Amino acid sequence: MSVTQQILIIVVVVAGTMITRFLPFLIFSRDKETPQYIKYLGYVLPPAVFGLLVVYALRNVSFTSFESFLPELLAVGLIVILHYWKKNMLISIAGGTLCYMILIQFVF
Repeated sequence: MSVTQQILIIVVVVAGTMITRFLPFLIFSRDKETPQYIKYLGYVLPPAVFGLLVVYALRNVSFTSFESFLPELLAVGLIVILHYWKKNMLISIAGGTLCYMILIQFVF
């Protein structure tokens, strides 16, 4: 890939990112209220995305032996406990990821 192609790819990615960030502010002005379906999507899409990530992350878990799915089960349990305790998605995900990595590197 040439330098020109690399620069062109970077420019296109930056432009696409900027358009998706600024477009809602251009479409929905401050004078008019945001439509209800947009508010609804803003409410339901974040949990749906995290649900999709959970399904994607656990798609290859094997239930043939107890040791094969125990690290995932413990990490998901910690995520649920942390989320109910702190109500913070970042802490829940980081804690579960850290727990899982420690389990598979040092325990299992």
